[in-house]
Amino acid sequence: MSSPPLMAKATNLMGIDVVADASRPRRAFAKDTLSITIEGPRRPQLTVVDLPGIVQSETKDTSHDDVALVSDITEHYISQSRTICLAVISATHDYANQEILSKVRKFDKRGERTLGIITKPDRLPPGSGSEEAFISLANNQDIHFKLGWHVLKNRSFEETSFSFYERNASETAFFRKSHFKQLAPEMLGISNLVNRISQLLFAHVLQVLPSLQNETNAALETTLSELKQMGQPRVSVGECRTYLTQLGQEFSEICKAALCGNYEGKYFLGTSGPAIKSVSVRRLRAVIQLMNQDFSNTLRLKGHKFHIPRSGGEKLIRNWYPDVDLEHPKAEETADEDIDVKSSPDGIKLFLENLSQGVTRPPKMAHKTAMAWVRDHIIKSRGRELPGNFNPLVIGELFWEQSSRWHHIAQTHMEEVEDVCSRFLCELLKEKSPTDIYTRLLPRVQDELASRSKNAQAELCKLMEDIHSYPINYNHYYTDTIMKRGNDRAKKELKECLEKCTTQKAMPGCQSNHTFDSVNVDAALELYFRGVDPDMDRHSCEAVLDCLLAIYKVIQKVFMANVTTQVIERHIVRGLDQILSAVVIAGLPDDEVQNLSSEPPSGRKLREFLTDRAEKLEMGRKVLRQVMRAPVV
Repeated sequence: MSSPPLMAKATNLMGIDVVADASRPRRAFAKDTLSITIEGPRRPQLTVVDLPGIVQSETKDTSHDDVALVSDITEHYISQSRTICLAVISATHDYANQEILSKVRKFDKRGERTLGIITKPDRLPPGSGSEEAFISLANNQDIHFKLGWHVLKNRSFEETSFSFYERNASETAFFRKSHFKQLAPEMLGISNLVNRISQLLFAHVLQVLPSLQNETNAALETTLSELKQMGQPRVSVGECRTYLTQLGQEFSEICKAALCGNYEGKYFLGTSGPAIKSVSVRRLRAVIQLMNQDFSNTLRLKGHKFHIPRSGGEKLIRNWYPDVDLEHPKAEETADEDIDVKSSPDGIKLFLENLSQGVTRPPKMAHKTAMAWVRDHIIKSRGRELPGNFNPLVIGELFWEQSSRWHHIAQTHMEEVEDVCSRFLCELLKEKSPTDIYTRLLPRVQDELASRSKNAQAELCKLMEDIHSYPINYNHYYTDTIMKRGNDRAKKELKECLEKCTTQKAMPGCQSNHTFDSVNVDAALELYFRGVDPDMDRHSCEAVLDCLLAIYKVIQKVFMANVTTQVIERHIVRGLDQILSAVVIAGLPDDEVQNLSSEPPSGRKLREFLTDRAEKLEMGRKVLRQVMRAPVV
């Protein structure tokens, strides 16, 4: 096919219409690249991109879109760091108005990869100022390019039919006679330009070889990584089962290491995805330990409905005895420890908000108010008890009300741990398997997690049933706590009575003003026993409150341990490494194995592409290594 018909066909395929039709406007340019390959033993390994000349404004044959398109195409190529730009300007126009110079200086500010080309010097009047200006430009005296400038003479209209030999002879004759002969000979003519570009290309290639080698190595590493992730070819049942078994074994080993806290593998060095400020979700055991600690602190500090100070109880001394003047404790003496403590260590923050942040602070209840609260429950549950006694079931009622927050806190903690485990497994599966395998195995993992969640929920319900039953306890801590609270109150009252009955007396036989404390023990004991409140209901309320606070602490510790071991560990965490283990894969039927891991046609094509790409990159890397080792002549 001759050249004009070939160009016409290419123009049509590129969407460049000679005549506009009714459906769309005429296009003078296209982003498609028309590639012409010239091969031969003497042909250089060189790619030359001939860009369209920059269009300044619209014409009848050039639309506004064409102007913008040409500018975009030009900038796309000259912005590439490995491109040598041949900035061609015509001597028939003032070079200051030729936009290509502005564009190359925009992307090549130091002029390190731009060679200026001046054409049509024969159109300049000899000896004119314009000619002098272009000669000065060619000498790098105006716009400086490190690669310099070069001057070419184009065929004139009369020389259109000239052969290459005739064209070159005409150019040589022009430069021999014109004022441009004052320039260095290597800056003139097409023959010198070929040699000059060859030298520039060689120097440029040597300069970019290190970065090219790095990019080649990176591309090869990425390609090999993608091939490794795809695994072995999976066509037959045997190949599918082998691949799935290897995947399951790797999945199980990493999962088991994460559960045991053995973070020695390469996988645990990654920190993809926000999990904890200094702990990745990949370190699953560390995350769960922190979450369990957060749950424990939240239940201990905010799990009770009312915050009742544990010191400064009602006096044993009767308040209505006018001769007994004992001071009530100050507010700061009765306040419990600050409940606003951090539930996670400093610098560590769960990617899910701390559990304690979602639980409100329990309102503080003064001792007087707590006594009234207990008294109401005693009155409502009174049976045939004698005065001063109480129905033992009232302790259970108060405990159920005081522990009413436990279910919400435990439920929230369980759901957050489930979410962490799900994120861990999905991230692990996504990294270790290609996308098509991941989408097929993910539902299986999610089904197993849903089953675990259901079992954990059932276990938590059983624990809550135990909590809502009447408290049973055989822990001596319960009785020790009750006795300690009573003893603390008695010691405090006795101390105040002793202070009331203590006087200062002079030392007998001493001439100085020295004194000593004299304690009237009988008076102190009389004051102490005289101040004991005869109100039996008040004693009952104190006893019930002591029992409540003691049994609450005991059962709270048991509940913490049961939630973390029986709900979290037993049903959610333990056995995660067996979800896709090699044993599970071995028990799958052949058809399911193929459904889960067979390679689709698109995957086979991708494998062929990546394999071919890896081979070419490896060959390129070897060539680059040889070139960089070879001495430069």
